[in-house]
Amino acid sequence: MNSEIEKRNVRRARRKMRVSKQVRGTAEKPRLSVHRSNKHILAQLINDEEGKTVASAGTMQKAYRAGEFNKKTKLSAKHIGLHIAKIAKEHNVHKLVFDRGYYKFHGVIAELAEGAREGGMQF
Repeated sequence: MNSEIEKRNVRRARRKMRVSKQVRGTAEKPRLSVHRSNKHILAQLINDEEGKTVASAGTMQKAYRAGEFNKKTKLSAKHIGLHIAKIAKEHNVHKLVFDRGYYKFHGVIAELAEGAREGGMQF
C-alpha cells in the first residue's frame, strides 16, 4: 500500500515540476493558481514578481457557505471561475496564466478554467 502512495506522490511531483517551470505570473498577466481538497476548491490570482496575492475565491468563503456552492462540485467550480474573473476585471486584468499545480486538467479544474474563460479571461 505504501508503494502505491509513493508512486502517486512521485507522479504528482513530476507533473508539478512540468507545469511550474513554465508558469510565472506578472502584474499584467497574473497566475491563476488552483487548489482542490476533498471538500473545497480555491482559486488565487498571484503576482509572482511582487510575491502577492491579488485576489482569491473559494467555496469555503463566507458568501458561499450557506448556499449551493459550498462544496467541491463542477457547478461550484464554474461559479468560482466566474467570480475570480469578475474580481480580475475589477483589477484591470484580462489575461491570466493558468496554474493547475499537480492536478490533472479535468473535472472541477477544467470547469473552473471554463468559468474563468466565460467571465472574459484569456489564458
